[in-house]
Amino acid sequence: MPSITRRRAPNPGRRNSAEAEILAATQRLLIDGANFTELGIQQISAEAGVARSTFYAHFRDKTELLLRLAATMRETSFAIASAWEPTAGLDSLTEAFLGVVGVYREHAAVLRAVAEVATYDAIVRDFWSEGLTRFTDRTIEVLREDQKAGRTPADVDLVGATRVIVIGGERAIFDQATAGDPSGDAAFARELALIWWYGAYRRPADPR
Repeated sequence: MPSITRRRAPNPGRRNSAEAEILAATQRLLIDGANFTELGIQQISAEAGVARSTFYAHFRDKTELLLRLAATMRETSFAIASAWEPTAGLDSLTEAFLGVVGVYREHAAVLRAVAEVATYDAIVRDFWSEGLTRFTDRTIEVLREDQKAGRTPADVDLVGATRVIVIGGERAIFDQATAGDPSGDAAFARELALIWWYGAYRRPADPR
């Protein structure tokens, strides 16, 4: 007689829920001051209310977990920054930077963990560098188009100027979001926008 026992169908919602709980639990622990390097998988699983085996069903290891946390923040901030076009003007650039600072501040604990792990883990370091490379390429492209249109001076070294404003700007945003006073975010975003705008996009032409 054939068995009438039925295998339970996979529940994607339950799987996604467990994954979200693990991500949220890790972020809570980091916000509460946990050091990511010392944070154990058992501790993360307990905080999330799942079994240790459930953790491994979703993440290969802690590095993958950290990259998933950081990816959300990186993609959100990239989308905000890359949506800006020079024709939108200085005030719009200020708003874009304020939005990026907000995203960084919301994920400050994850940022600190990324900075911590990147000092000894090449995978995390390369992941973060890849994000900066994407934005560097995007900025060079936008500056080049602006230069062709005659709005950005022809004597601006696109690669050199972009490395200065992107790498320097990202480190400044990191510092503001992780150590600066939130009440100063708007003024910070304005200063950063002014530096980008008059340092590259609308730099006065060399009079020589």
